[in-house]
Amino acid sequence: MTATIGTAETGTTPLAREHFPAARRWAYLNHAGISPLPQPSVDAMVRRATEVSLDGEFTYAAHSAEIERVRSAAARLMGVPSTDVAFVKNTTTGLGMIANGLEWAPGDRVIVPDLEFPSTLYPWLALADRGVLVDRVRPEGPGGRLTVEAFVDRIQDGPPPKLVVTSWVQFGRGWRVDLAELGRACREAGTLLCADVIQGLGVLPAELARWGVDFAMADGHKWLLGPEGCGVLYVRGSRLDLLRPLEPGWNSVAHREDWDNLELVFDDTARRLEGGMPNVTGIAALGSSIDLLHEAGIPAIWSHVDRLCDLACAGLTSIGATVLSDRSVEGRSGIVAVHLDGPPIPLLAKQLQAEGIAVSARAGGLRISPHGYNNDEDIERLVDTVATLIRT
Repeated sequence: MTATIGTAETGTTPLAREHFPAARRWAYLNHAGISPLPQPSVDAMVRRATEVSLDGEFTYAAHSAEIERVRSAAARLMGVPSTDVAFVKNTTTGLGMIANGLEWAPGDRVIVPDLEFPSTLYPWLALADRGVLVDRVRPEGPGGRLTVEAFVDRIQDGPPPKLVVTSWVQFGRGWRVDLAELGRACREAGTLLCADVIQGLGVLPAELARWGVDFAMADGHKWLLGPEGCGVLYVRGSRLDLLRPLEPGWNSVAHREDWDNLELVFDDTARRLEGGMPNVTGIAALGSSIDLLHEAGIPAIWSHVDRLCDLACAGLTSIGATVLSDRSVEGRSGIVAVHLDGPPIPLLAKQLQAEGIAVSARAGGLRISPHGYNNDEDIERLVDTVATLIRT
């Protein structure tokens, strides 16, 4: 349902603004790009690195415990069991583990939306030499939204696909796919569902297991407020044996610290996909960021962000903007794209950057993506500055 005005009316935000040094310099509205790190996460990263600098190997037991704590925290954020979560380098790595880990036969079909982020499309196109066919679904709904009906039409237009792949939230204009409804459609067709959730996880409530998602992945550097190059991969436990581990190593096996045991016995959890030494400092920072999200509560964050997006739409529309994004109840997300007459959109984004306002030019529009520490003043600053720039 449409968000109601809550804590922002009293000047507070779900995520404490003082945790974000960037907020002192910017009206930072580009979390669909790269999020600024909160200070507690910077501190966590420095603390872990400092411990290793002082004690080397003797810090690993404590770090291992922290890794498992973060795994559980990430799983709760995704709505999945912690045994189904692996740490990966980024979203692309997670997609590649699915694309190259599944067994393919000539004629297998994969359904992917058109207008996807390149990394969500390329792994499947790269399977052409194995005879895999990629069918693209064209967004046709209001604001470019991709309806579940469009997926179903494509699923039924030929032999049952092996896999349906989609972003939960499209990166350019922010249309949101109903993963629960799509999950039901995939189960009815006997098709696996893979979701790139990087543009939703951390701002939208997620119940990936309940929704019937089989595989999902997200890097930490957007809505999760974490560092670049450290992300999470979800593999439904019943699907784990469908994947061939691509980089088996000491961390993949059930007897991971029994160095003299050279039997290849894979761990019975998603950890089998991790291979070697994890990114300890990155996971520490990601864990701190996820802790902030849990403390604030994802429903509260989403309500706040949704209201800020509505505020941005109202303000920018009042100065002549056209909202390109679907803002319906079922299609909205934390991303809003608008078009304005005046300077070309890429130039306008650069001019706003020069004024200390962080946004992006994407999909023919000015893309705005606030988070839980942004406030009304950030949106008002954006609208007022855009109004001045389009008049000059």
